[in-house]
Amino acid sequence: MSFEVTPGMRRLGASVLGMEAIVAGLVTPVAITIGGVAPALAVTVGIGLAVLCVVAAGLLKKPFGYVLGSVAQVLAIATGFLVTAMFFLGAIFAALWITAIIVARRVEGATSR
Repeated sequence: MSFEVTPGMRRLGASVLGMEAIVAGLVTPVAITIGGVAPALAVTVGIGLAVLCVVAAGLLKKPFGYVLGSVAQVLAIATGFLVTAMFFLGAIFAALWITAIIVARRVEGATSR
């Protein structure tokens, strides 16, 4: 089974990852002020995840970008160990990520017939 990247998948995937990057960046001050997380750890995790999302969005022309985007979803959920709300937000972004891929493939498959 081959994984064909379609323009719709790139658009929807990049939208999800872009919004997720913003949320990941905002986790940093929340983790420090509310969660009491050490600033170095909070910056590494929050900004690191935001950068990973941006890099993955930039690589969505290739199948590897989707692997990286999927890793970002797992890490976003794992960020819940620092900020509990991220368990919920990470799950929402993971659902959006999966939905974006499935919906784009179905829509573009239907329009190409």
